[in-house]
This record gives sequence, C-alpha cells and structure tokens, in this order.
Amino acid sequence: MYKHIIWDFDGTLFDTYPVMAKIFQELLQERGIEEPVENIVKQLKVSMSAALNYFEKKYQIDEEFKASYQARRKEVEADSSKPFAGIAEVCKYIHSTDRKNYLYTHRGESSIMLLEKFGLDGYFSDFITSQNGFERKPSPAAIQYLIEKHGIVSAEAIMIGDRDLDLIAAKKAGIDACFFDELGAASDHSDHAIKDFQQLYAIV
Repeated sequence: MYKHIIWDFDGTLFDTYPVMAKIFQELLQERGIEEPVENIVKQLKVSMSAALNYFEKKYQIDEEFKASYQARRKEVEADSSKPFAGIAEVCKYIHSTDRKNYLYTHRGESSIMLLEKFGLDGYFSDFITSQNGFERKPSPAAIQYLIEKHGIVSAEAIMIGDRDLDLIAAKKAGIDACFFDELGAASDHSDHAIKDFQQLYAIV
C-alpha cells in the first residue's frame, strides 16, 4: 500500500488541456491561422513553454500573442477548468485513510486556487508549484525534497502523471510511477497505468 501519493496537476488532477488549447486556437484564428485543437493539446502536454516555442517556429507568433494567451487563459481557466471525474473521491479516500496527497506541478499558484475552488486543498499535505523554483521535470529534485521534508519511505510513495516526464522524475527519485491516459495508452516508464480513477483504488 502506498502511503504517499504525489499528483501532477494539468491532465492528471484537472482536465485543463481542452480549455488551454481552445484559447490558444482562438488566438491563432484571430490571426488567420487554423490549427486543429488536437495538435495544440499534443504540444501543451509536452509543456506550456514547449508549445509556445513550437508555434513560434511554425507561425512566428510574437510576444504580444504570448502575453494575450497568458492573460486570456487566466481569465477563462478559473471558470472552465474542472477536476477529472473521481478525483475528489479518491483524494478524500486517501486522506481519510491517514495517508498523504501532495501536489507537484510546473504551474504556479493557480493550481492551488483551483484546488481550493473545488474544496480539494484540504486533502493535500504539501504543494510544489513553480513558485518553489525547482528544476523542471524530469528532474527528481522536487520529489527528493518532498521525500526528505516529510520523511517518506521511497517504497511507500508513488507519482501519478499523464506525461513521461512525470514518470521519469519519479523513477529518478526512486519511487514508483503511475501513468494516467484516458485512452488507455501505456508508458515504458510506469509501474502502473490507469485510464480512469476508479482503477486507482486497486493500486493505492
């Protein structure tokens, strides 16, 4: 049984990619550019900076576009982003059985604000966001920090994420990794794979 569950945010706890991609697509359309939302999601799943760099090379988007995207995302995201089905229940279950949830995301304080909005923050024992200044995943530095800070036994910890970089960070830190993909895809870097959060009860 895992006693310490470390969660990624975008694409794992919260279904934010469709919202972010739609905003990105609309801004491109305002500039006369048509790009399938699926392609935008694919780039965003690598990282926000990777997506911006990719489309900067492809369409020469400028700093004004980037600033507009960040501003509009902040406006829309708080109202449109929601946790995946089953997240509230599984986080509550872990918390109620005297185990610990932790957040580890490249996102800033907006992640904690969204957790608070849906009443999930109380189920979490610690939060690692961009504000902490750790090297980005797949660096294991932030996970190692959590292990040391909370006296976590590595064999009792698992990281749940939707990208290989989440899983690689976990393995580098010496803990298990669980890959979440709604379509049931697998990853060579994970110890477990799920496509809905009901499956998580058999793991944690």
